Amino acid sequence: MLILLFFTLSLHAQSWGDQGDGSFRNPILPTDLSDPDVIRVKDKYYMVASDFHFLGMQILESEDLVNWHVVTQLYHCFDYPGWNTMEHYAGGSWAPSIRWHNGRFWVYFCTPDEGLFMTNAERAEGPWSPLLLVKAVKKWEDPCPFWDDNGKAYLGHSLYGAGPIIIHRMSDDGTQLLDEGTTVYTGPVAEGTKIHKWNGYYYMSIPEGGVCCGWQTILRSRDIFGPYERKIVLEQGTTSINGPHQGAIVDTPEGSWWFFHFQEWSPLGRIVHLQPMHWENGWPVMGIDFDGNGIGEPVMTVEGQLLKVKGRKTKDYLWTDDFEGSSLKPEWQWNHNPNDDAWSISENKGRLTLHALQSNDFIHARNSLTLRTIGYQGTATIKLDFSNIADGMRCGMGCMGKKNHLLGIQKENGLLRLYTEDNGQEETSIPLKGEKIYLRLQLDASNNVYRFEYSLNGHKYKQLGKGFYMKWGNWKGARIALYAYNNIAAQGTAIFDDFNYVVKH
Repeated sequence: MLILLFFTLSLHAQSWGDQGDGSFRNPILPTDLSDPDVIRVKDKYYMVASDFHFLGMQILESEDLVNWHVVTQLYHCFDYPGWNTMEHYAGGSWAPSIRWHNGRFWVYFCTPDEGLFMTNAERAEGPWSPLLLVKAVKKWEDPCPFWDDNGKAYLGHSLYGAGPIIIHRMSDDGTQLLDEGTTVYTGPVAEGTKIHKWNGYYYMSIPEGGVCCGWQTILRSRDIFGPYERKIVLEQGTTSINGPHQGAIVDTPEGSWWFFHFQEWSPLGRIVHLQPMHWENGWPVMGIDFDGNGIGEPVMTVEGQLLKVKGRKTKDYLWTDDFEGSSLKPEWQWNHNPNDDAWSISENKGRLTLHALQSNDFIHARNSLTLRTIGYQGTATIKLDFSNIADGMRCGMGCMGKKNHLLGIQKENGLLRLYTEDNGQEETSIPLKGEKIYLRLQLDASNNVYRFEYSLNGHKYKQLGKGFYMKWGNWKGARIALYAYNNIAAQGTAIFDDFNYVVKH
């Protein structure tokens, strides 16, 4: 069953597909989708994941559990202190849950500073209801709603620092909690609960033991408030897949069962695996028990007979954005509340216009647009028109992570220069003339070597600065960024177009 094949990936509006024979290899999504939760509605599947300080929370859709595309974002901004001034790195939307109830999608998530939020919609594409603050509270995490057979509603969650697991009675309309909660389980770093009910049992699927070296635990009880039996169902064991836990159990219309989980893999972040699952004696069995200790371990490749994978991918993947249309593609995310007066894709039709806002550095710059990096090798290229930048302004392309690296243009005392920056420290600088330039980021996550290149004609590229390594930070993996800011005043404009991202298969 285990054979070496190329990985399968789909994140953007086009699909990567399978290996050509119906099989797929893990990770199915080698990109930063932390704490994934997945549900099936009829014959389609929907995923949400933690976005932390990157705004919007994307919802993804699939027809086969392997190929995914981004449908929309669930919200636009946080109307709370500090979100306009870059004070919430590592905050924002932590592990969410998505459910289907009463003809609607429901998404719940907690932020560490503001509280428990909910939004719902009839269609995955939206419109989604404005974020409702169900409870203003600090340091809650990983909520999951549950509607019982009689319509009664509950909500489970854990506390910052991972545990214990607490269940509240909730109003049937999902808008308010009705009690202070009951602690139903205390375990070693227990968090991320997902609540289900099958064959008269209440099941809680929870990760334990921490991200780097944890495992997946299942709890079951005849009463939602316990007491619960406990069984470990997935562990690293003899495999190279560390910390296989925190995810979702989902079934197919054909009756097969699957488990999504993530693996922490710097610099990409938390990448998504899909494990086969079946039931034995009322307990889920995930992966394969290679060492015979009664606990499943992750598999790298799954044969096609177990899942009808659609599509076929045998060459490199190209994702492009010409910035046409009436709105940004939902793959783009701001790392702050956007200032909607400072950016546009209609002001210069077919191009992204970023007006520089005042900031002393990139990390506090507000008008920065970001995109997940995907896969293990790739090339991202953007054309930049810098004819309207102002003194004091900097603009260009960045690679964001625990440290931030920039390739950009600065104007100072009327003179232009092209520069690279390593976490706030300027590294390389050369004089520049003209009005347009092509900026390129070469990505090699396998060897953790990244580098910047530039071209004046879009054909011949030169490297600028040294190669650098990336590391995930603030709970997020490496990202591509487009930025514009000015350390003197809010003035000057950068105009981007022809964004191309080639991901090596």
